[in-house]
Amino acid sequence: MLDYLSQHLWQMWAVVAVLCLILELTAGDFFIMCFSIGAVFATIAAAFGIGFYWQLAVFALFTLISLFLVRPVALRYFHRNDQYRESNADALIGRRGRVVEQIEAGGYGRVAIDGDVWKALASTGEAIAVGAFVKVVSRESTIITVEKAN
Repeated sequence: MLDYLSQHLWQMWAVVAVLCLILELTAGDFFIMCFSIGAVFATIAAAFGIGFYWQLAVFALFTLISLFLVRPVALRYFHRNDQYRESNADALIGRRGRVVEQIEAGGYGRVAIDGDVWKALASTGEAIAVGAFVKVVSRESTIITVEKAN
């Protein structure tokens, strides 16, 4: 087994590269991706028959290079250095939806936004009929506050 691994180290490096990419999907901060880039270059080095210690050196070198060159560019491009990135329910604010259950005057109704149905309250306190288009103005827990959209 060890003999096989020593003769086919490129496969080990390729598996390390893929595993690092899979782990990067859970993190999203482009840190683990740099290790994947280093593993890809170590895979290439192993495919050319370079010794194991040189493969480790190639892995370390290209990982460091990508940490200092690739990661900052990726962060700037994908995250745009936002201090606050809206996600989940906070991303609903400003979105448009359609009333699927009448919003009663001073009461609640239901609004469909992108296939999800949310409990809604009218910002003005007036009734909004089924089928009317509304815009989300705020959110409190799982209840959204809406106003009629033009």
